[in-house]
Amino acid sequence: MTAGLVGGTILALALPAMASAHVSVSPDELTAGDHGVLTFSFAHGCENSPTTSLKVTMPEGLASVAPTMDSDWTIDIEKGDDGLVSAVTYTAIAPVPNELRGAVSMAVGLEEDTPDSLAFPVVQTCVEGSTEWTQLAEDGEDPHSLDAPAPVVEVVAASADGHGEHGSADEAEDADTANSEAADDAVFANALGTALGAGGLVAGIAALVVSVLAYRRKA
Repeated sequence: MTAGLVGGTILALALPAMASAHVSVSPDELTAGDHGVLTFSFAHGCENSPTTSLKVTMPEGLASVAPTMDSDWTIDIEKGDDGLVSAVTYTAIAPVPNELRGAVSMAVGLEEDTPDSLAFPVVQTCVEGSTEWTQLAEDGEDPHSLDAPAPVVEVVAASADGHGEHGSADEAEDADTANSEAADDAVFANALGTALGAGGLVAGIAALVVSVLAYRRKA
């Protein structure tokens, strides 16, 4: 086996691991002016070294941040001059082994004029080394092509009824479905009424014929 073939094989095996090695956030979409609970998770260490802490830096556009208490982590909160939470550091009670999933969470409130996307830079510190998940994709760039992308939450505008635009679209689709079903029911009812009316006419004619025949027999 040639050196080039060996190198290509190693690269092919390494690419899936590199693609999946990142810190993710869920959910990845929230509504402006609303609130939700964000969970940051990972399933890897730093070059196979166990994870000891995650530091999450807050973007502008958040009205409130409340880290979730967890017996597996200690929590350190940093605040800016405005009194708002600027960063949260979660330190593991015991290092999280490589290839085991770890997760931390926080409740966040969004301002009405929150930007279209919120990036949460994360520094993952391990027993040996650290990784800064801080890269942001440029316009037209695939974020999956980045070596260390920052977790990003997309923000949708709130509609007049307080729901996100996607929620309004779903409601409109449900309304269209209901209207279609109602129209189908109306068509069926009209057809049934016509059939029953025709049946009644036939029954009336039959009764008239029977009456005429009976009269003739008596005559």
